Amino acid sequence: MPDIPAELESLRGSIDNLDAVLIHVLAERFKLTERVGRLKADHALPAADPAREARQVERLRALAADAHLDPEFAETFLSFIVAEVIRHHERIAGESRVSGAAGSGAPE
Repeated sequence: MPDIPAELESLRGSIDNLDAVLIHVLAERFKLTERVGRLKADHALPAADPAREARQVERLRALAADAHLDPEFAETFLSFIVAEVIRHHERIAGESRVSGAAGSGAPE
């Protein structure tokens, strides 16, 4: 393997650390959205909230612009996360309906 300059090694180490931070932050975010999903399921609320999602897109695009990050990239990234959250909320709602029906004495 060719000799990699020390600065490149250092930069890659910093990138690796930031990747770890991103994973941990996403894990924390998904823990919170799981709680949201359970609340929504308990109260028969829809998995998706298009008005909130639109506000979030607008807010994160502005944050991205302020941070000199491409707002299109930020929106794409958020859209990916939101789609996964909605998928989780739909799964939680489905599980809630199944456990609710099973616990209600209704025939299966």
